[in-house]
Amino acid sequence: MARRGSQAPPPPPDFEENIIDVDVSEEMRGSYLEYAYSVIYSRALPDARDGLKPVQRRILYSMNDMGLRPDRGHVKCARVVGEVMGKLHPHGDSAIYDAMVRLAQPWAMRMPLVDGHGNFGSLGGDDMPAAMRYTEARLSREAMQLVATIDEDTVDFRPNYDGQEQEPEVLPAAFPNLLVNGASGIAVGMATNMAPHNLGEVVAAARHLLERPDATLDDLMRFVPGPDLPTGGKIVGLDGIRDAYATGRGTFRTRATTHIEDVSARRKGIVVTELPYAVGPERVKAKIKELVNAKKLNGIADLKDLTDRNVGLRLVIEIKNGFHPEAVLAQLYKLTPMEETFGINNVTLVDGQPRTLGLRELLQVYVDHRLNVVRRRSAFRRRKREERLHLVDGLLVALLNIDAVIAVIRESDDSSAAKQALIDRFELSEIQAQYILDTPLRRLTRFDKLELEKEQDQLRREIAELTALLESDAKLRRLVAKELAAVAKEFATPRRTVLIEDNGETKSAAAVPLEVPDDPTLVLLSSTGLLARTPDASPLSAEGGRSAHDVLVAVVPSTARGQVGAVTSDGRMIRVEVIDLPILPPSASPPSLAGGAPITEYIELAAGERVVGLGAIADTGGGLALGTEQGVVKRVVPEFPGNRDDFEVITLKDGDRVVGAVQLGSEDEHLVFMTTDAQLLHFPASIVRPQGRPAGGMAGIKLAADARVLWFGAVDPSRTSRVITVSGSAAALDGTQTGALKIADFAEYPAKGRATGGVRSHRFLKGEDTLILAWAGPAPVKATAPNGQSITLPEDLGRRDGSGEKLHRAIATVGGPIGPTADPGEADADAAGEAAELGGKVE
Repeated sequence: MARRGSQAPPPPPDFEENIIDVDVSEEMRGSYLEYAYSVIYSRALPDARDGLKPVQRRILYSMNDMGLRPDRGHVKCARVVGEVMGKLHPHGDSAIYDAMVRLAQPWAMRMPLVDGHGNFGSLGGDDMPAAMRYTEARLSREAMQLVATIDEDTVDFRPNYDGQEQEPEVLPAAFPNLLVNGASGIAVGMATNMAPHNLGEVVAAARHLLERPDATLDDLMRFVPGPDLPTGGKIVGLDGIRDAYATGRGTFRTRATTHIEDVSARRKGIVVTELPYAVGPERVKAKIKELVNAKKLNGIADLKDLTDRNVGLRLVIEIKNGFHPEAVLAQLYKLTPMEETFGINNVTLVDGQPRTLGLRELLQVYVDHRLNVVRRRSAFRRRKREERLHLVDGLLVALLNIDAVIAVIRESDDSSAAKQALIDRFELSEIQAQYILDTPLRRLTRFDKLELEKEQDQLRREIAELTALLESDAKLRRLVAKELAAVAKEFATPRRTVLIEDNGETKSAAAVPLEVPDDPTLVLLSSTGLLARTPDASPLSAEGGRSAHDVLVAVVPSTARGQVGAVTSDGRMIRVEVIDLPILPPSASPPSLAGGAPITEYIELAAGERVVGLGAIADTGGGLALGTEQGVVKRVVPEFPGNRDDFEVITLKDGDRVVGAVQLGSEDEHLVFMTTDAQLLHFPASIVRPQGRPAGGMAGIKLAADARVLWFGAVDPSRTSRVITVSGSAAALDGTQTGALKIADFAEYPAKGRATGGVRSHRFLKGEDTLILAWAGPAPVKATAPNGQSITLPEDLGRRDGSGEKLHRAIATVGGPIGPTADPGEADADAAGEAAELGGKVE
């Protein structure tokens, strides 16, 4: 009711309805495109520069901003998730925590970026990680390399989702994280699935691209032969990898690492120690149980999971008596996840656009990013030093005129007048004048003047160095390559995944007989430690194919159900069952050991112990000859005592070790010693009388002070043979020198008596004082580099005591043909290139 004298309020105005007709198809299309854009660019695909998705980048940046560094304590993951979600990533805590968990899993990441404390799940996802309120985390040492120098204007920042914070568009990334850790993600209309690689190999390829920007894919694949999965295993078939590196898409098969061993006194078993990438043991066990219950898989008596945190993965599949373990293993590969296919799809963001990149393009994008980061960092550091130099120059002016400065300040009415007076009187800038006024008098002593002059000189030198770096693309590339090498030196680890050419060695169960006949066979050992056997004992001629990435170091005759002994540097001979070794297919004649298995799957070695050769259990002619580092030689016919699996084949003196062991075909062969001080001695094996197992051998070569035996072997004097020597410096670090190579005719070296000093085999030049590689054997000689690639050796022969020619690439292994052939010296180069090889390698 209105009061007296007041007017009633006016009626509300009439509002008309404003309805806009929208085409449903257009609205759906627009909304879907916005959603697809958000998923592709803000969630699912990694950036090609730092290899991170937005959520991963925000996690690492926030943890670094929170000070969660490797030298600090762990904090609750819930705190990290809250910080990331509240400031940078508005997509829910579960998405953030799931991404954080994956960054901490060593079986998912080749180099984990989060150091987790607590339950972060298990291999294959069989056990879920604990809730974020229970787990703790901090940045790993590797992750610090991704965020290092981010505060030096190395990358651009952008506003966060609400404009109140800033986040980096990309991280500086001191190593190629995308290739090292891989990535997976499903966007809208596209997906990415990238395999992890070995840090050392990827860095080597990136450095090669920095040095040679026109490098081809084949050049880079010399350094990166294939993926290196966190869980190890084997990759079978390399054609798909070559396709993926060329086009960005390809497939390869991953296979579990297994070996066959005696699980009981009367039963053998298949022991699985590594599974394919992203395959957990629970999945394998469930599939095996399903197949056994359905009677689709025969021959399995029991399945035990002995996996724990100390021994790692260990699945023991017990085989029934009467079944061939190799046949059962072939069925397991065929029917269970012990063999899986991995599809590579290298879809990544480049300049904000999704692109499918090959290996060279991925490395090029990273190299360009790193060059830009180092360039911006150098400009930032130069700018900071110039600013500091400007202040130091002003302070030195004040020190030189200290009395006048004090007088000016005392005569001024206020600080503003004092600053202006300093500017006018001493021609200072406003910044210099203010800095002088802010400097306490205790900083204006004579000692401080000396310190300032020293700092001034240092700043000028650093500014000049940074200016030269910014003005020279070559210097910038060298600096980036040097920093990459430092990262690889600190964080690189040995390759875990074995690469195997698909040569058809995978057989069905029906192709492997249950009862293996005791046929003659040859057992082969390669320089990379791969063991295999041939299907028969036919000689290995020089006309067959050879492994492009390996050479043979031992070939011993045996039978399919026989045994051979692996001779180690500690003087032990360890029993190896021939039946357990993989069989090379008849098509690989003579052999490529790509189908072999590492010798460590069959024997256990002590720390620092290595296999130096193979020996037959029974006498096959001349017996087993051994040579030690201190010049001792021994001939022995080994026989395993009782049921022991290993025994000493020579009693070594303190500090001595076996450097070579060779199975002699006859006593007519010559035993050869080659020493670090370039002495070569050879004498007939017949003058070394055989000894029993406990004996310590006899004097083989007389050594000079500080010299040691570098190589020991046997040479047939009736064949054309060569002597290979490579000289270098003993003070150089391993792997940093290529050395000087000399090839000489073995016939030029006269035979001498046992226990003499031999003859000089190499003349050292200035800066050389030792041999770093030595080998003697039948021609033609082939050599391989540390990465497995073949090296062409010069055809010209040098004098027996001549000096060598400087090598452009380091040699890791050398070898010659095996078996009775025509004189290889008369063979043409093409036939020689196809020779199977028996070689030696750098220790």
